[in-house]
Amino acid sequence: MDALAHYIDGQWVQSQGRSQDIVNPSNRAVIGKVALGTVEEGEAAIMAARRAFPAWSATSVDTRLGYLRAILDALVVRNEEMADLISLEMGAPRWLAQGAQAPSGAQQFRETIKAAENYQFEYAMGSTLIRREAVGVCALITPWNWPLNQVAAKVAPALAAGCCMVLKPSELAPYDALLFAQIVDEAGVPPGVFNLVFGDGAMLGDALTRHAQVDMVSFTGSTRAGMAIAANAARTIKRVALELGGKSANIILPDADLAAAIPASITTCMNNSGQSCIAATRLLVPAAHYDEVRALAKQAAEAMTLGPPNSDAEIGPIANEAQYRRVLDHIARAKTDGAELIAGGGDCPAGLAPGLFVPVTIFGQVTPDMAIAQDEIFGPVLAIMPYDTVEDAIRIANDTPYGLSGQVWGKDHASALTVAKRLRTGMVHVNGAPLDPAAPFGGYKMSGLGREWGVQGLEEFLEVKAVAGGA
Repeated sequence: MDALAHYIDGQWVQSQGRSQDIVNPSNRAVIGKVALGTVEEGEAAIMAARRAFPAWSATSVDTRLGYLRAILDALVVRNEEMADLISLEMGAPRWLAQGAQAPSGAQQFRETIKAAENYQFEYAMGSTLIRREAVGVCALITPWNWPLNQVAAKVAPALAAGCCMVLKPSELAPYDALLFAQIVDEAGVPPGVFNLVFGDGAMLGDALTRHAQVDMVSFTGSTRAGMAIAANAARTIKRVALELGGKSANIILPDADLAAAIPASITTCMNNSGQSCIAATRLLVPAAHYDEVRALAKQAAEAMTLGPPNSDAEIGPIANEAQYRRVLDHIARAKTDGAELIAGGGDCPAGLAPGLFVPVTIFGQVTPDMAIAQDEIFGPVLAIMPYDTVEDAIRIANDTPYGLSGQVWGKDHASALTVAKRLRTGMVHVNGAPLDPAAPFGGYKMSGLGREWGVQGLEEFLEVKAVAGGA
């Protein structure tokens, strides 16, 4: 299956650029090719969006929401098809692809519709009329780890706000975006409003984010790439929304129920093979309870099964070769730095070769100066870090360049909440509470700028206009 045609101005256009292989991470088999679009093809998509913007931004909110509802309905109907593609392109286990990865697209559209239905796009403030208007043409750049979720988290609010857009999905996992574009086309979204171009970040991503006719860039990916995008956007003072890296801490308070907290913490950290920006990969535990935590963590890790997406395994492969090598390098570095290997720590098991599988790996006695405690690994690797006092735990938790998410476990809810409020992160989960799809998603510090999801996600794509005497 190939992804060699872009979707530009309502038409499928064969790319004139070169292509690269799409690789199944479960067995390293080549399963298709993806276009690496040219600068000129990116330009064509941008200008199509620019031409469509005046008419689309002038449509009523109800009209725009009609298209969102049609896309939502199609995403629900085609959930299994989408899940199959996500499993194929990035290795998500079938249960995860069908139950979380694919449904996340519909969830994002559902929440955006709710937010827009109740949003005041225009209201009086004394004699002044306050209007919220579409920011303009948007370049949307999305990653491979939760591919459809990130596509939908950007496209849905952009459409609802009245923006036109160019989507560049990851060239490593393009199939979900290809099917999504087909759904948008079948929903009848006017030509030029939504455009899809395949390509890499070095050429096409760079061209999109520096283009003078792009008013906003919304990017999810690495902090390094986010820095480059922000620099590009600064040339024309574009709005920038960045959802970047994380190194989230999970603080186990002294009164926590370890038998409940530790297995749950291991499971959530390793979900999606550890390839989630909010994964709590630093487990901060009371030093006095280290031995008990160590035993519980080892037991939980060794109980998790590893295997291809079409099996009953809990953990699938790493999504691509480059990330696989990065994870193995970090494991080797942690051993060299003197961390205690508690579980895993090896290369792909012989029975799963030549797939990109990494066993669930846990290191103990990790100190804040070790690379494993500071760098985002993006794989099934957890660092257990003992602390002496709760004040120490809070200090250690905040001692990274990132501030995306975090967790706190404790029997006394008030105490756990007090600790949660002191973490310099955009999100905190108390006692394993799940994400709220209506709540803002984003981080502090080098974890990014702006928020996605719900009302705050919609507002990222809106400008504020004050019309004096207009009320």
